[in-house]
Amino acid sequence: MGVALITGSAGLIGSEAARHFAGLGLDVVGIDNDMRRYFFGDDGSAAWVAERLKTRLGGQYTHYDTDIRDRAGLEAVLRRYGRHIDVVIHAAAQPSHDWAAKEPFTDFDVNAVGTFNVLEYTRQHCPHAPFIFCSTNKVYGDQPNRLPLVELDTRWEIQPGHPYAEGIREDMSIDHCLHSIFGVGKVASDAMVQEYGRYFGLNTVAFRCGTLTGPAHAAAELHGFLAYLMCCAMQHRPYTIYGYRGKQVRDAIHSHDLVAAFAAYVRDPRPGEVYNMGGGRHSHTSLMEAVTLAEKITGSEMVTSYRDTSRVGDHIWWISSLDRFQSHYPDWRPSYDVPTILTEIYEANADRWKPAP
Repeated sequence: MGVALITGSAGLIGSEAARHFAGLGLDVVGIDNDMRRYFFGDDGSAAWVAERLKTRLGGQYTHYDTDIRDRAGLEAVLRRYGRHIDVVIHAAAQPSHDWAAKEPFTDFDVNAVGTFNVLEYTRQHCPHAPFIFCSTNKVYGDQPNRLPLVELDTRWEIQPGHPYAEGIREDMSIDHCLHSIFGVGKVASDAMVQEYGRYFGLNTVAFRCGTLTGPAHAAAELHGFLAYLMCCAMQHRPYTIYGYRGKQVRDAIHSHDLVAAFAAYVRDPRPGEVYNMGGGRHSHTSLMEAVTLAEKITGSEMVTSYRDTSRVGDHIWWISSLDRFQSHYPDWRPSYDVPTILTEIYEANADRWKPAP
């Protein structure tokens, strides 16, 4: 039986991928040392997700607490499964640009060097396997903030008729802009993934994602926008809005839809590809609009505060163009929109996110 090797297997995307590819009949080898607890504290820990995978997938799931910075330990795993590996999904990361500024060495070593490690041992031990990398729209830095934007009542929007009116394409420059320390590490890893496709001929792909979400997200203030918003709404915890009058826009893609895109790529891989990936015009919201939705779903008013200082490198408006990916994989399209996503997060966490007594 073939193997799906997944780094960050207890994270939102890694765990969704584990369930999906196990459902296709593959054994899953998960690599995750729960650094989310180190990054975000106990609220951000994904250890419970790893335990749930072990229970639900049984003998189809094998877990390794290996750190992707540990070359000897990482190589031992890939050497062990080698030619049996049918796909590598690299979802392990330090995912917050706010956190990255606190520990730049850790951020770069995890995101850039860790990605290089996984790539090189894939080349050495399973070069036939498609390599899927969870990149980020932060590789574009604050370039999107230079787009001609119009302020509306509840959101920012791009000027009608602009070439990016249906979403930002992969031809946007990543140069001459502010990236944040997190963004720089992701640029390095993104470029390395492309290079292993173009130089070595591996079937590598970088999905430049915006807001990733779903009911299994471990909510934390510095990462997991919609899950954390809903957690605050359900627990009556204060929620802080940073900058842009709360009108910043994000497209959001459900983990199920993203992993379906991974599966489409695995069926017909292309070396060195790059795709902007998100909810597109099908699934997007401003922060202000998301607060209103959360209040409607929970039936209670949120406690919010506002800080006029925006986060470094944050986007005012981001909606992904899905045209390139859909031109290569026309049968794929996102199925979840933001109201459906928030409702599912609410229902899935009703027993976990209760107000303090």
